[in-house]
Amino acid sequence: MPEENSLLFLFSTLVFLLILSGFFSGSETGMMAANKIKLKNLSKKSKKSAKRALELLKKPDQLLSAILVGNNFANILASAIVTIIVTDYFGLNVLIGSVILTIIILIFSEITPKTMAAIKPESFATRSSFLLKILVYIFKPLIFLTNSISKLILKIFNLDAKDANSNDNLNTEELRTLLDESGDLIPKQYRKMLSSVLGMEELVVEDVMLPTNEVIGIDIEKGHGKAIEIIESTEYSRLPVFNESIENIVGILHLKDSHAFLERLEKLKSTKKLLKKAYFVSQSTALMKQLREFLSNNQSIALVVDEYGEIQGLISIEDIFKEIVGKFGSAKEELKKEFIKLKDGSILTDGNSRIRDLNKYIDWKIPEDNSKTINGLITEYLDQIPQANLCIQIENYRFEVLELDENLISKIKIVKI
Repeated sequence: MPEENSLLFLFSTLVFLLILSGFFSGSETGMMAANKIKLKNLSKKSKKSAKRALELLKKPDQLLSAILVGNNFANILASAIVTIIVTDYFGLNVLIGSVILTIIILIFSEITPKTMAAIKPESFATRSSFLLKILVYIFKPLIFLTNSISKLILKIFNLDAKDANSNDNLNTEELRTLLDESGDLIPKQYRKMLSSVLGMEELVVEDVMLPTNEVIGIDIEKGHGKAIEIIESTEYSRLPVFNESIENIVGILHLKDSHAFLERLEKLKSTKKLLKKAYFVSQSTALMKQLREFLSNNQSIALVVDEYGEIQGLISIEDIFKEIVGKFGSAKEELKKEFIKLKDGSILTDGNSRIRDLNKYIDWKIPEDNSKTINGLITEYLDQIPQANLCIQIENYRFEVLELDENLISKIKIVKI
């Protein structure tokens, strides 16, 4: 009877140790695979277990040490108990006991709990956080010793445990891949918007600016009537004011001052006091940097200059935001009007249209390295002003000039060959 009780006690202890080993294996996978963003969202909803899990993940070396110490302790003790059972009670070889224990641990304490944790890592992480926090505290002296030795070894390989947290930082390509693989988790319109934001890292001011021939501004020489017409029709909150051409810039007008400006213009008085000093930026400035510059300098519009200081165009903070959300809502409808799709698959548009907008709208790859507009591309290709009824091929695209207006293409048909 005492022997039966002892055997029952040993079996009960063995089962408990196997469960404990499974807990450590599952919590290791759960903690390491848990999405920190999801845990942060859970912690915001006052879920204490999520907060504990996040605290533990701040020191991954301590957490892993506690889990591994606990897991090894459970497995070693289980191995000792199996040895006693197979040798003292069944008279079997120790090797047989080791094989049986290895199979049991593999199935019930490794594969099964790790698979379960991999399926629901956040659930495992939050539920195991309370016990793991206690174990980290209990094993602190042992963890300090093992970590000190581990850090010395890591130094030999020029590694730092703190770098484990840096793995959460993804580069642009990794973020784009993550976005592409998100599927229905992120609505299509938001995926496109996020993709536009990621694509902005590759852009410079020149890619988005309005060329000088497209800049809408107030020419003081054209008088009061023309100024009213421009102010009433503009979509921008600020407009450049110049004499005859943009090169002779006078300043920038905020539309809130337009009434006073028009009054002074009508009376042929100086308007300089109502204008803000022009802000100049380089055409090679990275677009994301320019957005930060606009915000930090409290600016909304800038004249774009080349390396020689000559004005090449204009960029506004609205243009940058349009680059992010430009394919959605009303802007998408504007693109439909600008690029008319014909039944034969060709596109009808005007020469001032941006190649970049067309490429993004219809997923084409018309070269845009040197020229930003269709006018510019064809003029550069011909090395002269194009003529009406002209048909040329550039790479895999055929351009048919239909109409000209003051040496600029007003209507053109483009087809992909």
